[in-house]
This record gives sequence, structure tokens and C-alpha cells, in this order.
Amino acid sequence: MTSNSTIPITVRGAQMLRDELHRLKTKERHEVIQAIAEARSHGDLSENAEYDAAKERQGFVEGRIAELESKLSAAQIIDPTTLKVDGRVVFAATVELEDMESGAKVRYQIVGDDEADLKEMKVSVTSPIARAMIGRYAGDVIEVKAPAGIREYEILTVSYV
Repeated sequence: MTSNSTIPITVRGAQMLRDELHRLKTKERHEVIQAIAEARSHGDLSENAEYDAAKERQGFVEGRIAELESKLSAAQIIDPTTLKVDGRVVFAATVELEDMESGAKVRYQIVGDDEADLKEMKVSVTSPIARAMIGRYAGDVIEVKAPAGIREYEILTVSYV
């Protein structure tokens, strides 16, 4: 991160945000406007639950659009394939680890908060395991504070895909 105003994000993560923004602007916004018009046609708005629900949905949609536009304008899009970091673990790197106790191997990509998804083996740059890996190299042993105590992992490989 170059300053506090930028948010690191991968190319894929930025595209996911753009896709959601496009869907909200072209589909959801239109649907909620139609729902409001439909509810208005039912008369008295003071006791119109459909109208209240549609207005609440509109508030959510417009709030999310503003949030996505803000995130995208502050995004620093990082393409790991273009990084020149000589094997160091950095944002967007994919890291293979071995649990020093169990010997289990795991592979994580370090991503932004909006992209983190453990099912896809993507960990947030702000997570304890990512913070322990950043700046380290293959062959280094890291310590991670886990709920069950401190775990040690060896960094096996670092790739930028």
C-alpha cells in the first residue's frame, strides 16, 4: 500500500467488484424502482409494507453502489504476474506452507479483505497468517497465533500467478 487512501486488490477482485456494481446499477436499481412504483399504485403509503420494503431495499442498493464506487476509486490493482520481488511473500502472492507439527500442506493466496474466502484458499492481507508471511521467503519458518496456540509453518514455495 502506498498510502492510507489506497486499498490493495487483485485483478480478479477488482473485476468481481465491477461485476457487482454493474449488476446493481443495471438490474437491481431498475427492479427496486419498479417495486416502488408498483407499491405506490396501491394507494395509502403510510400503511404500505410493500412500499416500505421497496424503499428499504432501494437504500441498501444505493448504499452498496456508493460503497463499491468508493472501493474501486481507492483500489490499487495488483497483478501478481508483474511483480518483481525476488521470491518474497507480498500481497497477491500464492504461498505453499507446511505445518511443522502435522506435516500437512496448504496453499493460500494473499488477497484484499473483500476477496478473502477460505473455501477458495484466499486469506485476507490483514489476517494473522498473511501478516506472518509478508516479507518472508521460501525456506523461512513463520509463527502464527491461532486459537489453539502458536503454530509454526515452513514456507515451501512462493508464486505469483
